Order: sequence, then C-alpha cells, then structure tokens
Amino acid sequence: MTTGRSLDIQVKRVYDAAEPDDGSRVLVDRLWPRGLSKDRAELDSWDKELAPSTGLRQWYGHDPDKFDAFAERYRRELDDADRAAGLDRLRGLARSGGLTLLTAAKDLPHGHVRVLADVLRSG
Repeated sequence: MTTGRSLDIQVKRVYDAAEPDDGSRVLVDRLWPRGLSKDRAELDSWDKELAPSTGLRQWYGHDPDKFDAFAERYRRELDDADRAAGLDRLRGLARSGGLTLLTAAKDLPHGHVRVLADVLRSG
C-alpha cells in the first residue's frame, strides 16, 4: 500500500551519535555491533528479523562486486509474509516522525540498509 506522502528515512551507522532529526532509531543488523553498549546506541528498537539471513550475509561478505545479486536476493527475503508486519511497522515510524535505519557496516552504499530503505519507500 502506498500513500501520497513520502517516507522520511535516513541510513546511518549505529556508532554515530544520535541527532535530533533522527526520528525513531532502529538497528536492523542480525548481530549486535561490536564494542557498543546498549545505552550508547540510543536505539528505539532492534529489528534483527528484518536483517538478511545469516546464509545470505555470509555469502555476500560485503563484497561490492556481489551487491546487485545480494540486493536481489535480500529483496526476495523481504517479500516473505513473516516480514510484512515488521516492514509495515517501519513504514509507520517513517510516516509519523521519521526513521533512521542503523547498521554497524562501514560501507553504507553497498549495505543491506540501503536495500531495506528502498523497499520501504517503494512499498
């Protein structure tokens, strides 16, 4: 379901300090970020079920040459009915005050959060 209103979604590293315009801060990694305490993360939620599966994450290995194939496989994973409620919840957060998707990955342009943000905006 789409609406005429665009979604306010940002993508950031979880290690970056929270900012006033972040809206809801949601970690979408399957594993907890190394060296980061839960207090310092300043999260509203941790939605690890929306992260890529362990098998897909390990296959990808953050290899930019595999990004297009990774993105296609990850989109198929996100099409699973079990993830629909989580995606709808994130869309609701984006509509009602903004959403910042957080990850520990260093390469944001080739990360799963970029794909997730695109899926949320298109859905």
